[in-house]
Amino acid sequence: MLLVDTNVLVDVLEDDPEWADWSVGQLRAQSKIHKLAINPIIYAELSTVFSTVEMLDGTVANLGLAMIEIPRPALFLAGKAFLRYRRRGGSKTNVLGDFFIGAHAAVSGFPILTRDTRRYSAYFADVRLIAPDAG
Repeated sequence: MLLVDTNVLVDVLEDDPEWADWSVGQLRAQSKIHKLAINPIIYAELSTVFSTVEMLDGTVANLGLAMIEIPRPALFLAGKAFLRYRRRGGSKTNVLGDFFIGAHAAVSGFPILTRDTRRYSAYFADVRLIAPDAG
């Protein structure tokens, strides 16, 4: 199983001029190796691109993305990682989603396909990241 971060999906859906080709290529390549998945946090973040739940659900199905729940130990870990972030001086309050995604991957042993590695690397060092700067 591979968690697909929201930024990769938005690149594809909005045909991002800088990142769409990389994201499409990675989705195709990784789908040959892993079952691609999202969790409720990614689903919620992705909803901002759609006007109806039916459109979002159709796209999730068309992309072959499995919807998987976040285990409670991951929810606990996400809260603890976010607390460390805030204690280290992190001032953004809109980043908790990244901690849920990173903790889910850490607890479940899933890699993450993403373009934004900074928080995942800093707070979930054992999670394998598939990213442009990851080689």
